[in-house]
Amino acid sequence: MRYNEFEELFSAKRMQKYLAACNNDTRRAMTLYRYNLRLSQEMFTIISCFEVVLRNRIDKEMVSQRGSDWLRDAILPNGALYYDRRVENTRKIIEKAYNGLMREGNYSHSKLLSEMEFGVWKYMFSNAAYALMGQRLLRIFPNKPTSSRQHRYDNTYVFQELDYINKLRNRIALHEPICFARPNAVIDTSYVLNQYARMMKLFQWMNVDGASLVYGLDHVGKVSEKVMCI
Repeated sequence: MRYNEFEELFSAKRMQKYLAACNNDTRRAMTLYRYNLRLSQEMFTIISCFEVVLRNRIDKEMVSQRGSDWLRDAILPNGALYYDRRVENTRKIIEKAYNGLMREGNYSHSKLLSEMEFGVWKYMFSNAAYALMGQRLLRIFPNKPTSSRQHRYDNTYVFQELDYINKLRNRIALHEPICFARPNAVIDTSYVLNQYARMMKLFQWMNVDGASLVYGLDHVGKVSEKVMCI
């Protein structure tokens, strides 16, 4: 495809950064755009695996403490998340999904879990939600380092780590480029590789062999190298 056709389809504004990173070489710019898509696909696969594992570990811990419908119960009157305004946004997300399932006559705990976005699991580690839900969720990280005066590996730390991953997830979902040194038009995949390393670390903290889990699916490193060679 000729560049002018490519640009018409994806817009001159979207392609501007790719052109700048490739010194206005239109062929390289198209190649970079395509490899950014590949890198996004590879990262989204890893994020998807991480999200499901995180969700299931949180669910297992909460079921053991609060029963098999803990997420629904948390938003009902007298539930852990019902009255506190600090968790209002999280409660509304859960309520919306729950009410939708009830209207369809299709509620089950597993269906409600699957309706939740990554941000809900992240906010379970916010100070407010962590306290309201019983201050037990750090148990899903049995291999987490012990906190010290210099380094606090508490719920706030986990929240921040999950926020980094959530932001990358959202960038990919919104079709934003992930192959640049933000905000500059410089080809650089270190941002992506840092989030990849962060997920592998959290897998290890959950006592999950992340490398084995994504074996055969993980081509992030190889695609990243190709991006850097464009």
